[in-house]
Amino acid sequence: MDQGYEIIWQKCLKIIKKNIPAQSFKTWFEPICPVALNDSVLTIQVPNKFFYEWLEEHYVNLLKMTIRQELGEKGQLEYQIHVNNKNKRIPGAGSQDTSSNQIEKPGFETDQIKNPFVIPGIKKIRIDAQLNPTYLFENFIEGDCNRLARSAGVAVAKKPGGTAFNPLFIFGKVGLGKTHLAHAIGNEIKQKSPNKTTLYVSSEKFTNQFIESLKNNAVNDFVNFYQLIDVLIVDDIQFLSNKQKTQDIFFHIFNQLHQNGKQLILTSDRPPKDLIGVEERLISRFKWGLNADLQVPDLETRMAIVESKMTREGFALPGEVTEFISYNIKNNIRELEGVLISLIAQSSLNRREINIDLAKEVIQNFVSEISKEVTVEFIQKMVAEYYDLKVENLKGKTRKRSIVIARQLSMYLAKNMTNKSLKVIGDNFGGRDHSTVIYSCKAVKDLLDTDILFKDTVETIEKKIKMSVHS
Repeated sequence: MDQGYEIIWQKCLKIIKKNIPAQSFKTWFEPICPVALNDSVLTIQVPNKFFYEWLEEHYVNLLKMTIRQELGEKGQLEYQIHVNNKNKRIPGAGSQDTSSNQIEKPGFETDQIKNPFVIPGIKKIRIDAQLNPTYLFENFIEGDCNRLARSAGVAVAKKPGGTAFNPLFIFGKVGLGKTHLAHAIGNEIKQKSPNKTTLYVSSEKFTNQFIESLKNNAVNDFVNFYQLIDVLIVDDIQFLSNKQKTQDIFFHIFNQLHQNGKQLILTSDRPPKDLIGVEERLISRFKWGLNADLQVPDLETRMAIVESKMTREGFALPGEVTEFISYNIKNNIRELEGVLISLIAQSSLNRREINIDLAKEVIQNFVSEISKEVTVEFIQKMVAEYYDLKVENLKGKTRKRSIVIARQLSMYLAKNMTNKSLKVIGDNFGGRDHSTVIYSCKAVKDLLDTDILFKDTVETIEKKIKMSVHS
């Protein structure tokens, strides 16, 4: 072959350029250097293994066609990966050698890779984890709503990359603590495994960094940087939806980290199966580890969150105010914390005592309708009024049938309309034990199934209670 390898490769590039978008050509083909031509085998040098894998996955047919057009039917392509100034030859498109699975992983020095989290011109010393130090396990209140996710997070923090929870996929609606838990895991790993390189990034920031790397022809630096991470936390992964190129890059980074035993932690506002506009190959990988959901916290958990937050801020909140706030802010922990911040500000700036009145003023800015809490005492009052009894009758020991039915109905409604335990309900009825409450609830259910008039009575009382708490 009397033509040099550079001339042959330039001819190949002209063909390739006509068949792919300009940006793809600039990103994936301009960085390639031809290095040798032996018989009908053209050898090209690529920056790293990821680059080689990308070409083989996305452009292998185009490369085969181009090489054979320039070198004939026996034309073949081989790759060399640049590894710390040493070349490693890889059989490529059209090669009969199948030993590519023996290729060593490229090694990189951190000071040779551009850090997308560092402002240009500022010397980089280390990779900052981008974690919020205030988000810890200590202030992430555990309840039935989040026990699985929190427990899995603790396990991952103890042994990142060494559990079956890889990836750990945490999902739940807005404001339920996904970001808090993700940061808490990262902070715990930083403390217990300081040798691990941990990084938190939102999917939006990840996407913007990738776009910037495309503009600057620095995709290799972008990929190389993320392959250095031992614990990668990506928040709001659902925002990768319909971003094809970003998904492609993330897929390869995910695979590289996972194959090397690195830990991945992902958060989303929905489970993997409900992600729309995300490639199936990514969704299948999201399902590899553990999918743990965060649910809306119950009243007790919300009260614990309120008490914990106020204690950290140095405020003692009256019990009735804690219950009032927790009862009215039900679906969003972030909103709950917003109410507490506003409450503290109003109290501090205006020198006002924190009481129910102040709590009502603050909550009106967060919810359109303030509900009164349904308490056991309130239910007793409503039932007693309906049956023309005194509340003391419901707490007493009399066995008169009309009073027994009213007492049992009060217990039944207390169980269904409050979050109080059976023991607490029993205590409110003259110190009766939980078994009495259980028996009373069963007796009422039996009556509801057999007595139409009694059923109408129960529905009427329930309606009055609901109307009263929303009035």
